[in-house]
Amino acid sequence: MKGVILAGGTGTRLRPLTNIINKHLLPVGKYPMIHYAIEKMADAGIKEVLLVTGKHSAGLYTDYVGSGREWGVEVSYKIQEEAGGIAQALALAEEFVRPDEKLLVILGDNLFEDSLSEAVIEFNDSDGNAHVFLKQVGDPHRYGVPVLNGSRIERIIEKPKIPPSDYAVTGIYLYDSRVFDMIRTLRPSERGELEITDVNNVYAEQGLLTFSMFTGWWMDAGTHQALAEAGARLLESEKL
Repeated sequence: MKGVILAGGTGTRLRPLTNIINKHLLPVGKYPMIHYAIEKMADAGIKEVLLVTGKHSAGLYTDYVGSGREWGVEVSYKIQEEAGGIAQALALAEEFVRPDEKLLVILGDNLFEDSLSEAVIEFNDSDGNAHVFLKQVGDPHRYGVPVLNGSRIERIIEKPKIPPSDYAVTGIYLYDSRVFDMIRTLRPSERGELEITDVNNVYAEQGLLTFSMFTGWWMDAGTHQALAEAGARLLESEKL
């Protein structure tokens, strides 16, 4: 299985910090944010990781991450020339993944406690096509929210006014290599981007989208408040 970390985006909600540096390089706890995504990949047994980022701060990524030797992984890089959505960034990994391989995708601003190791092993050894991780939250209207049917997801509704459940779809995904074919079927959303929710819904429509639940803490560190809270949690865990 290959790993893909998506670390593009302008981080508008984190300005003015992101006026000078990519948000995934901002300090969270003891390390830059990107450190934790690579750490989760390594913990899950992933040996080859592709880091997709924008041109802004690209040199700083190579300075900090380098070859990935610190984590025991091999890191390579792709540049997303212009913002075109998460699915568009993921499409850049197609040459990195063989047709018979599966992939673990982490959005770099997702910080979380749970290990992915067990889920990665199960998915890699199964006939699974797509798998997402859910977290019960108090404000599901801020996220993509799943409509559940047993062990599968019927569809995901993005930021619904009336959420069908109190679960958020986190930014961690498992896919087979057909995900790149799925992306080619997409049309840009109203904001002109290829959306990862649309990718997941293609799988869901075919009855191929499964899920598991995070039991530990999780957050999208895209705001100043979330960044501070994630830093506090990580600092506390690093004391243990």
